[in-house]
Amino acid sequence: MTKRDRWARRPAVVRYFQYRDNIRAAWGGREVPAELRLVFVMPMPKSWSNKKRLLMNGTPHQQKPDIDNMIKAVLDALCEEDRFIYDVHATKFWGENGILSIETYRDWETDRKSTRLNSSH
Repeated sequence: MTKRDRWARRPAVVRYFQYRDNIRAAWGGREVPAELRLVFVMPMPKSWSNKKRLLMNGTPHQQKPDIDNMIKAVLDALCEEDRFIYDVHATKFWGENGILSIETYRDWETDRKSTRLNSSH
């Protein structure tokens, strides 16, 4: 993003801010832990055939958007300053619906509660 994007909103920037706001709302202002696991389920295009959808469901998503940009977007949404975060595990898969699952280290050790967000991305 550029400084210009603050006043001349490109469609991609508007979608980014909307995505960021959705993450913040779903997180609910909870404290952000220093260790996170992010699972991105990327929605399959509607144009794909049923055969291709069955074949690709649950397989790794290996195209744009890049996972490092997706991680950055989530961290930017969750906290103003993310220098305290030292451990992030992230994966992205194809799925029927777009979902972002944010799990904390506590979740992995106990009952694996996570925050799931439905996404249009």
